[in-house]
Amino acid sequence: MSNWILGLTGGIGAGKTAVSDMLAKKGITIVDADVIAKQVVALGSVGLNTIVDKFGKEILQTDGTLDRAKLRHIIFSDSHSKQWLEQLLHPLIREEIITQLHSAKGPYVVLSAPLLFENKLDVLCSHTLLVDVPEHTQLARTTERDSVPQQQVEKIIAAQMSRAEKLKRANTILNNDKSLTEMYNQLEILHQNFVSTALNHSTCG
Repeated sequence: MSNWILGLTGGIGAGKTAVSDMLAKKGITIVDADVIAKQVVALGSVGLNTIVDKFGKEILQTDGTLDRAKLRHIIFSDSHSKQWLEQLLHPLIREEIITQLHSAKGPYVVLSAPLLFENKLDVLCSHTLLVDVPEHTQLARTTERDSVPQQQVEKIIAAQMSRAEKLKRANTILNNDKSLTEMYNQLEILHQNFVSTALNHSTCG
């Protein structure tokens, strides 16, 4: 893969989407693992048909699409179902990610994935950027944004790699515990550095 790839990650509520949206406005291609995860279970897909075979038609909404809330409830209540789903979806998602990374244009490409390290997607990346906030900020932002109980958000955080481990693994940390303006100012500097690094990489390559 000749593209210089920035792996972007962050826990729920950390502000990863705000970062990827800003980079997209600067003309950077965003390969979003969450978007791809939805594509591989879209109506008529092999992924969706396999899920229906496993859990029955009650996993579907009235229009035939996947009831994601129902599926999320099942997998967070049952570790075997979670493991089964991961074994089905991860190879499909990874294959599509690699296809999109290959075809991306621009100075560099972003692979945005909440489970970048957990799913070993960081091995596809030239550099990793962690959008970081304390856990209490994650809880406050997510419960307000998604109107979900705090206990559910705590379960999601607990199921992901610890903040300390992510901080240890990431090449660069972007602190997003203050205002959006401050985050954008930090990101602008990082973006210029990434463009420069990617340019050097392509020249050397």
